[in-house]
Amino acid sequence: MIILNSILTFLLCFLTHFGYDIFPNFITSIFFPVNESIWEHMKMLYTTILLYGIIEYFLLEKFNIPYHNFLLAIFTKALLSIPIYLAIFLPFYYNFGENMPITFAILYITILIVSILEYFILKLNRINFQKEISIVFIILVYCIMIFLTYKTPHKEIFFDTDEEKYGINDYLIKK
Repeated sequence: MIILNSILTFLLCFLTHFGYDIFPNFITSIFFPVNESIWEHMKMLYTTILLYGIIEYFLLEKFNIPYHNFLLAIFTKALLSIPIYLAIFLPFYYNFGENMPITFAILYITILIVSILEYFILKLNRINFQKEISIVFIILVYCIMIFLTYKTPHKEIFFDTDEEKYGINDYLIKK
């Protein structure tokens, strides 16, 4: 199940990458990347894992696979994917530049790692209030993402080198 989950999540990333491009509006800017910066791709990864969680829930139910703490597992998986991906990707990026096969490999490896972590959380004893806590933190993370999309810090990780802009509409003006 871990391999299937990681492959399907990885493939779903290719669809969510273009969510904002296809439907450019405030709602899609919350969930999907609005530019090609490294940070906006972390938003894509987070959203993709949460979206795949819906599919995964139905698969677990359909095949009668026992689990506990589902929402906590999915939230933890989505949240931890960001620092894990960055910890692996940034050294490669800063030393060798952009390389799409390496980027995709790191993306898949990250998804595989967090899928393994999710498996262990699902096997834990039931944690009280895990659903409520997870919902609050999922919303909190998206609030932070909204802020970083519309009030983007002028730091390299937030910079889209293709369009020379930060966030959704903060273009670099050359003198």
